[in-house]
Amino acid sequence: MGNVMTYSGITVKIRAMQAKLLKDGDYEQIASMRSVPEVTEFLKEKPAYEKYLEEMDSTLYHRGNVEKILYQSLFDDYSRIFRFGGPQQKQFLKTYWKRYEVDVINYCLRIVFNHYQIPFDLDYKKEYFDRYSQISIDALVASKNVEELVDNLAGTEYYEPLKKIREMETATLFDYDMALELYYFTTLWKRQKRLLKGKELKLYARDCGTKIDLLNLQWVYRAKKYYHMLPPDIYSLTIPIHYRLSVKEYKTLVETPSLEEFLRQAENTWYARKYDFGDGRTMEQTYKDCLRHLYLADRRQNPYSVASIYTYLYLKEEEIDKLTTALECIRYGLPRSETLAYMGGVKQ
Repeated sequence: MGNVMTYSGITVKIRAMQAKLLKDGDYEQIASMRSVPEVTEFLKEKPAYEKYLEEMDSTLYHRGNVEKILYQSLFDDYSRIFRFGGPQQKQFLKTYWKRYEVDVINYCLRIVFNHYQIPFDLDYKKEYFDRYSQISIDALVASKNVEELVDNLAGTEYYEPLKKIREMETATLFDYDMALELYYFTTLWKRQKRLLKGKELKLYARDCGTKIDLLNLQWVYRAKKYYHMLPPDIYSLTIPIHYRLSVKEYKTLVETPSLEEFLRQAENTWYARKYDFGDGRTMEQTYKDCLRHLYLADRRQNPYSVASIYTYLYLKEEEIDKLTTALECIRYGLPRSETLAYMGGVKQ
């Protein structure tokens, strides 16, 4: 009864928000469209995006502007959940927000590291970061190089891990990216025990552990397929946490001599037996589908729990990912079938 009382208000709110998520039929319609303005007019009829797009002048119906609207919708949903949450839910949401912090830092690193001439474009996120984040958007956009960017993170938890990378003489953008990812996931794994108790802790540990295992599988796969990396280098870029993927299995996968042998060994893991890796999907799509299946099952079995929060946010983020992919495909004139394939997860 305790969890029902704690989560009743927030669960009702989330159910109302979930009713506004797009359906498979919506994605199929979008994939058939031939221009970004056409997609924008379609989304304007959808409750989740109506109020944002009605305020936008039709001359601004460009992919970049529409993507900003999508993220504003996500952050507004986060804000609504935060307002309805009690102390425990708010602490969880503050930790969840760190994913968005890492994404912003990565974006800024790309700008300064590659000396892009385009200006920082983060004004649409500033309101939310001022409200929920330890990071100052104003400080980040004032950075002219990597050294200044790292210095402008002083006083935040990200300063020390990035400062260590900066001290390396030949640090690459990849080194900074991996330092952030490793810090984020190891911190997330450690903090869950302080945030959650009992059944909720067990539930979230399973979901977080599964995500880490699947990310490690995906990263090992990419390291072998695209970069032909040696085992010592692969070990350095994966998360040193193991859930259902044992240390022995992990070592076997990393040290396989070829991509083909990696795929054969991956078929022996618990995840391949549970989710069928050999059905023609990419490793990236398998990762997304596994998480989606797990989160939906958790919410169905535990509706009055933290699962209701992170499952909704995952689904909203997935929706934005599909829409931004569709906008890019339409911009380049890809046919409907290819657009659906790139979006993933839509059955034809």
